[in-house]
Amino acid sequence: MEKKVLIYDTTLRDGTQAEGVNVSVEDKLRITEKLDAFGIHYIEGGWPGSNPKDDKYFEEVKNLKLKNSKIAAFGSTRRAYLKVEEDKLIQNLIKAETPVITIFGKAWDLHVIQALKTDLEKNLEMVFDTVSYLKKYTNEVIFIGEHFFDGYKSNSEYAVKVLQSAKDAGADFIVLADTNGGTLPNEIEKIIKEVKEKGIKENLGIHAHNDSDTAVWNSIVAVLNGAVMVHGTINGFGERCGNANLCSIIPNLSLKLGYETVPKENIRKLKEVSNFVADLVNLPVPKNMPYVGDSAFAHKGGVHASAVIKNSKLYEHINPEEVGNKRKVLVSDLAGKSNIIYKAKELNIPLDEKDPRLPELINKIKQLENYGYHYEAAEASLELLMRDFLGLLPKYFDLDAYRVLIARRYSDKMPISEATVRIKMENHYEHTASLGNGPVNALDKALKKALISKYPNLAEVELIDYKVRIVNESSGTAAKIRVLIESKDKDSRWGTVGVSENVIEASWQAVVDSLIYKLVKDNTKPVGES
Repeated sequence: MEKKVLIYDTTLRDGTQAEGVNVSVEDKLRITEKLDAFGIHYIEGGWPGSNPKDDKYFEEVKNLKLKNSKIAAFGSTRRAYLKVEEDKLIQNLIKAETPVITIFGKAWDLHVIQALKTDLEKNLEMVFDTVSYLKKYTNEVIFIGEHFFDGYKSNSEYAVKVLQSAKDAGADFIVLADTNGGTLPNEIEKIIKEVKEKGIKENLGIHAHNDSDTAVWNSIVAVLNGAVMVHGTINGFGERCGNANLCSIIPNLSLKLGYETVPKENIRKLKEVSNFVADLVNLPVPKNMPYVGDSAFAHKGGVHASAVIKNSKLYEHINPEEVGNKRKVLVSDLAGKSNIIYKAKELNIPLDEKDPRLPELINKIKQLENYGYHYEAAEASLELLMRDFLGLLPKYFDLDAYRVLIARRYSDKMPISEATVRIKMENHYEHTASLGNGPVNALDKALKKALISKYPNLAEVELIDYKVRIVNESSGTAAKIRVLIESKDKDSRWGTVGVSENVIEASWQAVVDSLIYKLVKDNTKPVGES
């Protein structure tokens, strides 16, 4: 039978302390439902009484019909100068009416003296009083020994006494926190073994921060040495360098080490959960993040791609589908035949490995990449290039002319951008103009206006990101410009690219590709075809 590890998620509390994160009550409730469906055992919702948002969350979360998760309220031990029943902070925890209350207490003698400004014995009383009091009002009390590992290294006898006080008071779990994130895995292992030898053995947990880039491994080492609860956040979001990343911990424990965490079938939703939380907290998932990043299973070199096509195990440590991710074979100046064949198959483009045009197509892509094109982030442009080269791209329209005017009169607060576009469809010309928030927006709007009567589905396309990069920096103002545009419709999003010494021309190329890709994606027939 697999050994079970309880997953305790603190994204809604510790995770929201990350710089730049601001979530609404509605966001927190949606994340709660997502984590519950995923199978997380404990969800720490916030600190009651610390702000109106958290108070509102604890009111609203009672209305959710959760199936897997227990909601925890978070707070500290009573204050040194108050009795526990008189401390409003403790009463706020009880008022939240959660099945679990998590409290932290100082386990580092330096903090007790300098931060709390009290004596060591009084701190032990604060821990005992708070845990024993809260046990009367909730189903479970989880105690976190804050700064435990630093405290242990400073005064091991006292740090263990703090844990023992919580245990004697009836704490259901004793969690060891590496609050400053400076402890390394070899120290974690040594200290946990010594703690167990000193009598703190059952229901241990780990709460690691990532300041030394070892939070995931510290958490796993703790489990390997007997911890049965792991604290962390989705994507490792958190203050400073973040918390232990549950998106790495869960698959490492379940897929690699055979522990039971969330239900095994749910691990296939890991990337979905990662992206969902990232979208709501407005922090992107780094492309190179293990397991859930977009590049986690991306292959660029021709030798790698060739090997992966033969046997994915040759260059992948797990099957991407096990965590809800997918394999990507990138096409770039490093591409070989295998990359192109794989990509054509992925895009449903008929291309046989014996096709005599294949070497010429590879050479063309490499020449364009050398010129400055970048197809790794612009797969829509790559698909159009391949289809066009193989004679599979319909002719939707021809450019006759475009013009962009940027003007600012003395009375204008901001410059005015106007684009004029003239295109030819079959034997008919469309000549349109449009104002925009900048020249690229004006071009996009003018081109859509010209096309939309014949291709109404283009109204769904929305330009959502625009990036400009200098390709050859040494050329100064005469340098080539690469423009990457991201677009979306109601179903999907895609990237396109343009390169030119003129930023407007580069933008035009990317905008045109974006709209043509939409037409190809929707199997739209060109004007004049039945």
